[in-house]
Amino acid sequence: MRHRIDGPADGEPLLLGPSVGTTARLWEAQVPELARRFRVVRYELPALGSVGELAEAVIGLADTLGIGAFHHAGVSLGGAIGAQLALACPGRVRSLAMICSSARFGEPEGWHERARLVRERGTAPLLDTAARRWFAAGAGTSRAKELLDDLAGFDPETYAACCDALAAYDLRGSLAAIAAPTLIVAGREDPATPPAHARLLADGIPGASLVEISGAAHLATVDRPAQVTAALLAHLPPADGMRVRREVLGDAHVDRAVARTTAFTRDFQDFITRYAWGEIWTRPGLDRRTRSCVTLTALVAGGHLEELAMHARAALRNGLSPDEIGEVLLQSAVYCGVPAANAAFAVVQRVLEEPPSGA
Repeated sequence: MRHRIDGPADGEPLLLGPSVGTTARLWEAQVPELARRFRVVRYELPALGSVGELAEAVIGLADTLGIGAFHHAGVSLGGAIGAQLALACPGRVRSLAMICSSARFGEPEGWHERARLVRERGTAPLLDTAARRWFAAGAGTSRAKELLDDLAGFDPETYAACCDALAAYDLRGSLAAIAAPTLIVAGREDPATPPAHARLLADGIPGASLVEISGAAHLATVDRPAQVTAALLAHLPPADGMRVRREVLGDAHVDRAVARTTAFTRDFQDFITRYAWGEIWTRPGLDRRTRSCVTLTALVAGGHLEELAMHARAALRNGLSPDEIGEVLLQSAVYCGVPAANAAFAVVQRVLEEPPSGA
């Protein structure tokens, strides 16, 4: 199964499925934000004639990549594949997002007719209709033109097989069995899967959330990329801040902080766990060694000596040597002031003289 991977190797896996006739380019606008926290896998559709077979192919891809449980978001047919995965493999799907999708995509004969047309003449006869269905604002943008180019070059047999899969798909009687946390996104100007389809999904899947996006047709990820991205980020779980906090600061320190938490400080503890450790320390732009260097310098500049001791221990855990920490403090002496660095050297010296953990 063809695919592309973005984001940190240790990020939570997020699989993104396309609409029929599109490629991984469909998600191009969402990837930069999603890949900050998630290991994003954009897969492309193979020539398989049922949604069940397509779901099995996705599981096969996840297994090949060493992925156990994952989040799944999909547009149209991609959303249907996600729903099938949530039903067939509930232990693998952590959350589900169905964008411009449905529990049933119309009468089967229409899909069989389209499959016959594409097998005989390729995808060229579909281009004009696709442009009107896919984009509320027309096909004048560069992203829209790229997607239409992808459709023009789409393998006819793969497209036809996907039509056969859509013809046989009907989950209307199974929606109540989907247990994964689910987001439904509808484009208000979508002629292929109008908002009524989304409401049926949201009403049928227990606890599902529904977001309707104005000015979006069938490919809402392209028509309204920022709104779709925001809906996904609000739906997907935050990064595991407590895990990162423990990895950087150590269990003993975090356990003491948790034990000292009161009703008065509880919200602040939750804030720093989610924001500092779950959002900032997990960003892929800097590694943890570099983040420790920046943090030590900032604490010296601010004169936060108690925090400096804590982060000197964290810097050692993140792989900095005592000599490298000394270089950071020397650099701080130039730009933050000699008295501040003098106090910092005294604090860090005491940290370095502490007995090893567990001694």
